[in-house]
Amino acid sequence: MKLMMKIWTILWAIALSTLIVQPAAGASENVGVHQLAAPSKERGVDLDVTVWYPAQPGGQSVTLGESVFFAGTPAMRDAPISDGKFPLVLLSHGAGLSGNAQALSWIAVPLAMQGFIVAAPTHPGNAGGNRSAAETMKLWLRPADITETLNAMENASFFKAQLDYDAVGVLGLSMGGSTALMITGARMEPKTLADYCDTDALNASLCEWIRQSGVDLHAMDLRPAGGDYKDKRIRFAMAIDPAPVDVFEFKSFSEISVPVEFINLGKPGKIPLTADASKIAKAIPRATYSTIEDASHYSMFGECKPGASVIADSEKIGDPICADGNGRSRREIHEQLSKAVVAAFSRAFSH
Repeated sequence: MKLMMKIWTILWAIALSTLIVQPAAGASENVGVHQLAAPSKERGVDLDVTVWYPAQPGGQSVTLGESVFFAGTPAMRDAPISDGKFPLVLLSHGAGLSGNAQALSWIAVPLAMQGFIVAAPTHPGNAGGNRSAAETMKLWLRPADITETLNAMENASFFKAQLDYDAVGVLGLSMGGSTALMITGARMEPKTLADYCDTDALNASLCEWIRQSGVDLHAMDLRPAGGDYKDKRIRFAMAIDPAPVDVFEFKSFSEISVPVEFINLGKPGKIPLTADASKIAKAIPRATYSTIEDASHYSMFGECKPGASVIADSEKIGDPICADGNGRSRREIHEQLSKAVVAAFSRAFSH
């Protein structure tokens, strides 16, 4: 698995539009989107949080997550929220290409269409113009971002009356999957994290970027990685291709008390060890595990526009950003993933 670190410089210039709300035709009339700021003591800045929700008619038609490479997803900005009480899904993105909240609109919108509120912070330093190898590897700051997002949602007048406070879950993709594990009680091993890039065996692309950035993991204070970042308000967790999973203290998985559902993208035996959750699922008391064999780690990115592969080749990106498993289309894989995620959270929060 590659986390796209080598191509961030090129992609940031190209993908700025993933952070910009743009007018769109045919937006999903029953999905609203709202921006809020979540104060963060750990980061020292306010987190930019994107929230999707079941909506009544109204608002402004917008597209989220669109770039030269990827198609965007429509929604209605600041549409009135629907009446009722809705479960909350806290969404954590990965690094690199999926390094901002709106890049995951493709999975957030289907959740909102099925009656969930979805809140996703953009984790600072993980991509974009302010990307930082050192900040990216401070993995313990990510669950804190999720906790601060939950705090902000509980205090947001726009959503306060509609939140079901007994139905709060977390969904993480790639590095966001490890975030989901940490916020449910798993703990990282600081020494293992420090050793992570001693060779390229675990994640060559990520580690090359770390070295090129002049970051020495052994010189960083990684002791906070071993802390307990559990948030007891989280009742369910789901992780898709969580990474890196090989820097956790393995026995801490047995201490996770909430249900956890894993999905790995790819064929068993072909999934990189740094994202393979099959053994972890066996260690967690209430976990389930499945795979989508004709998918790949790249399947978590948006649907590629026509000609995106050609542009990627011309820019010498070097990673098959539009490649899945040589089977179904990315749209079909997204549909399967979305249905699986909606079904999992619906089961978890059925009353």
